[in-house]
Amino acid sequence: MLASHHPPAVAEKGTLYVVATPLGNLRDITQRALDILGSADAIAAEDTRNTRHLLAHFGLNTPCFALHQHNEAVAALRVLERLRAGEAIALVTDAGTPAISDPGGRVVAMVREAGLAVVPVPGPAALTAALSVAGLGETGFVFGGFLPARSGPRREALKRLARGGLPVVLYEAPHRVLECLADLAAVCGDQARLMIARELTKLFEEVFCGRLGDAAAWFAADANRQRGEFVLIVEPPLAATEETRPALAAEELLRLLLEELPPTRAAKLAARITGEPRQALYARALAM
Repeated sequence: MLASHHPPAVAEKGTLYVVATPLGNLRDITQRALDILGSADAIAAEDTRNTRHLLAHFGLNTPCFALHQHNEAVAALRVLERLRAGEAIALVTDAGTPAISDPGGRVVAMVREAGLAVVPVPGPAALTAALSVAGLGETGFVFGGFLPARSGPRREALKRLARGGLPVVLYEAPHRVLECLADLAAVCGDQARLMIARELTKLFEEVFCGRLGDAAAWFAADANRQRGEFVLIVEPPLAATEETRPALAAEELLRLLLEELPPTRAAKLAARITGEPRQALYARALAM
């Protein structure tokens, strides 16, 4: 239940705050995030220049220091030292929520292992923003983040992610997005449903919803579409492959059993026949 009033948040000493910041539209920042960023002793930032620009926009001048993928191990020790000294530290990335395909996971783990407090300050995230407008993933999804840069390892990763039978959510860079889509088509088939979310919440935001086989034409229609940051959401494969056939066979069996049996018994019997986890089959049965 929502309280009718919350006083301004004040960063508590010896606490690490994981603060979500806007993806692009600065009006998406929360009041609580501003409270914490303004009252923390320091901010660990992926790029201090970007964070100082954000702070200046809101009239804040909290000191910043760098914490990014190339120095996270060393910077995490610095965070730990300052927390033990009684300081309150805010952790931010360039955009969105830290530690979700962004720096931050290592420092959060170290702080928790040290027995110190870690507090989330939730807000924007490309993952949830894209899912909210996709019409996919209401019964679950698999998050793959950024996949390997080379095609071979990327296809292997896609095959593993697709085996679960749930929509797969990916992040991709502009210089690799077309190659990634080609590998997605090879694994999932041209008819798989796809959503491409480009530059979410920014001036040139675009969303494509259609079939994988139509994505290349969408990009070809405007060269500018290969710029920016991308979230890709693809449905499970429609055609059985060597990697996905067992999951699809289990689903077909489950559908047949549900014509005669309640979900609990159908899932139990399907699990005995296919060897798949009963709880996973039961969840699928409820979604059918």
